[in-house]
Amino acid sequence: MAGSAVDQRVARPRADALRNRERIVVAAREAFVEYGPDVPLDDIARRAGIGNATLYRHFADRRELIRTVTLSVLIRTIDEAEAALAEEATAFQALRRFVHTAADERIGATCSLLSGWVDVRDPEFVEARVHLEQAMEALIEAAQRSGELRPDVAVGDVIVAVTQLARPLPGTGCLGIDRFVHRHLELLLDGLSTPRRSELPGTAATFEDLRAYGEDCR
Repeated sequence: MAGSAVDQRVARPRADALRNRERIVVAAREAFVEYGPDVPLDDIARRAGIGNATLYRHFADRRELIRTVTLSVLIRTIDEAEAALAEEATAFQALRRFVHTAADERIGATCSLLSGWVDVRDPEFVEARVHLEQAMEALIEAAQRSGELRPDVAVGDVIVAVTQLARPLPGTGCLGIDRFVHRHLELLLDGLSTPRRSELPGTAATFEDLRAYGEDCR
């Protein structure tokens, strides 16, 4: 019994530390999306409900926090893509679930923090990016094989739409946009489903197209 009590006393601070770290990451993600990467770290600590010292025990500086937040969003989005495809009854329903979850994760707004703050050649980021691309392409291909997703779109089309819709309106800095986002995501999904109702201009966008576009805009 005594040993068990000691084990619990030892384990509790570790569990508390993990919870605090997760609270910081969630609060930082929301703050970065609302106010940008320069938001005061003290504001993030207050939002997380912890003291400044606790934040700095977990993250030495802003760059480390941004790296962790961005990597966390990528990993959570990968997990959701794989879970949706494995658990939903149809491939298109899996795509629907993933699209809404990716919007909730603020993947587009958060990943824009990469620029100037995170080394995109970081092996962990390279691995996560490749894994996410594979998971998303599996969703798209499954939905097209089932005949539910129109054949003239590609994964890049979905990424562009989700990232644009999930960002707060310019000048608002407001996460209340959610009540509009999910409504308009359903409109997007209606447009992605078969039978297609229009001819799309241009060609389907791939991840390679998006990367090339990003390089051109630098």
